[in-house]
Amino acid sequence: MFNYVLVPATGTDSDGPIFEAALQVARLWSSHLQFLHVRIDAQKVFVAVASAEFGGSAGLESTIEAMEQQAITRQNKAEQDVRAFCARQNIEITDAPSGDRPTAEWRAETGEQEAWLASHGRTADLLVVGRVREDPAVARGVLETALLQTGRPVLIPSAKRPQLDVGTVVIAWKDTREAARAVAAAMPFIERATRVFVLAVEEGESSTGHSCDRLCHALRWHNPNTEVRRVKPVGANPVDTMLQAAARERADLLVMGGYSHSRMREVVFGGFTRRVLESADLPVLIAH
Repeated sequence: MFNYVLVPATGTDSDGPIFEAALQVARLWSSHLQFLHVRIDAQKVFVAVASAEFGGSAGLESTIEAMEQQAITRQNKAEQDVRAFCARQNIEITDAPSGDRPTAEWRAETGEQEAWLASHGRTADLLVVGRVREDPAVARGVLETALLQTGRPVLIPSAKRPQLDVGTVVIAWKDTREAARAVAAAMPFIERATRVFVLAVEEGESSTGHSCDRLCHALRWHNPNTEVRRVKPVGANPVDTMLQAAARERADLLVMGGYSHSRMREVVFGGFTRRVLESADLPVLIAH
């Protein structure tokens, strides 16, 4: 079960769908939501950049002050948004487990966002992270950190469909370690689903076909309403094939591994995984 869920809180309007999706998880398992905001260390960041570009930090005091104030304002807004959301949804803010209802806590740290997100994320059962932010570079950095540095599953809501429904779960299966980890991480959703489809895109000679049958056989001990769907590639892009097949099955959640042939971030997010995150109109649970 997902008893402890980490939710980044940035203090921007894009937090809304992420909070909503996290709440859906919390209602299913009476989860505790840790809302995490990371405030930049304005002085450290600006002095480092300015020193590198200009060879010194003279005359930077007013600029640093402005950056610090902006960071404080963003943190205050993030906290207000979290507390207002919890009040509207009747979620108690506490750091003590209740076990029978969703709860939440607010946590603020100062420093590098990636470092704090990785540190807190490694102790969570699940991270709920958005794919859309005001700053695309920030969004990509958060996703990379959540997926590659925490070792935990990541739920990425759809901006178009913030409400999370687990009626139909589609598993984008490949015979890989990453896909196996994603299936294991998604088991709480799989067990609750009305239908589960193991989806395999036929890509020439591969072991995916037989392993699909093995996975389906195993999953029927968790959910008897599990079937295999084999689809032929549409054009040259397996991502489009997979997403079209998921749409035909009216998938409410897509489960997949963060596929890569390299440990380099640019490769992980430059290929199959990145295309799914950019193109999918449904929530995605991903593990690497």
